Amino acid sequence: MNEKIPETIELIADDGSTCRFFVEEQTRVNGTDYLLVTDSAEGDANAFIFKDISEAASEEASYVPVEDETELEALMKIFEEMLDDTDILM
Repeated sequence: MNEKIPETIELIADDGSTCRFFVEEQTRVNGTDYLLVTDSAEGDANAFIFKDISEAASEEASYVPVEDETELEALMKIFEEMLDDTDILM
């Protein structure tokens, strides 16, 4: 994963459409990179946590949503601590 986080990322869905997300924070847990993103830059927004599943030699990152409940809950706690003035509701 690149050292600098982009302010926004675009993900390509299986149907070829693109979705734009705003990067709020990043973290690395057990060698895996995670992004906390929102679907809006302002106001109330939906939050999502994505996992980087790209190969180490790849120049492009490949992200998937975190779906495992245990993993998601642990990551939510980490991101809440990183953004202690923000409530994360997923």
